[in-house]
Amino acid sequence: MQERAVVRQIAKERIEILYNHAKELTMQNTEESRKLAQKYVKRLRSIGMHYRVKIPKEIKNSICKKCNSVLLPGLNAHVRIASSHSYIVIKCDSCGTEKHIFYR
Repeated sequence: MQERAVVRQIAKERIEILYNHAKELTMQNTEESRKLAQKYVKRLRSIGMHYRVKIPKEIKNSICKKCNSVLLPGLNAHVRIASSHSYIVIKCDSCGTEKHIFYR
């Protein structure tokens, strides 16, 4: 039983490391670096599914579901607040997908 916990802990650490590398590559703002960052995000998701580890909300909310790119406001994403519906809209510039994050 403890062995599973150790494996899951390592998987969580690896997810965070891959996300940080993908974020750094996205900040470089070149086509090659963005493609590599998308590969890192795909790997990050596959690790989460394989080891049945939840991806932290901070990471999950900053990744596009459709094109697997890291969403950085001002660089490759637009952010607006839909106050009438009580959510934040994050729109990916590369594929146009919108992500809604509810708040109270």
